[in-house]
Amino acid sequence: MRKTEEGKLEVLVYGTGIICASCINAPSSEETASWLQSLFDRKYGNQLKVRYIDFQKPRNEEEKAFARRIISEDLWYPVVVIEDEIVTEGNPNLKKIFKKLDQLGIKPKDEKMK
Repeated sequence: MRKTEEGKLEVLVYGTGIICASCINAPSSEETASWLQSLFDRKYGNQLKVRYIDFQKPRNEEEKAFARRIISEDLWYPVVVIEDEIVTEGNPNLKKIFKKLDQLGIKPKDEKMK
C-alpha cells in the first residue's frame, strides 16, 4: 500500500486552482481535498492522509505523468487516486471511495473497536 512516512494510506487529489467551466457552484479541487481529509478524519481516524496536487504545477515525474494523463484523457477534476487507481473524477463519489478503502482493508474507526 502507498503509505506516508507516518504510516497512513495516501489519497491523492489532483486538481488545479481554476474551477472547470462545467463545475459551476462546485468547490475547488483544493477545497475538495480539505473536505475529504476532514471526512476521513471523522470516519477513519488517523488512517488516511489526503495530498492535494495541482496538476498545472507538478513537482516530480510521477505528478508530471499524471498531469499529462489528465489533459490527454480530458479527465474531470478533482481526480481522486488511491493506490494508483482513479477512483472518482469530478464531484467525488463517496460510495466509490468508501468501496475502494474497504477493499484495501481500511475500516471505520467505530468498526475497529469491535
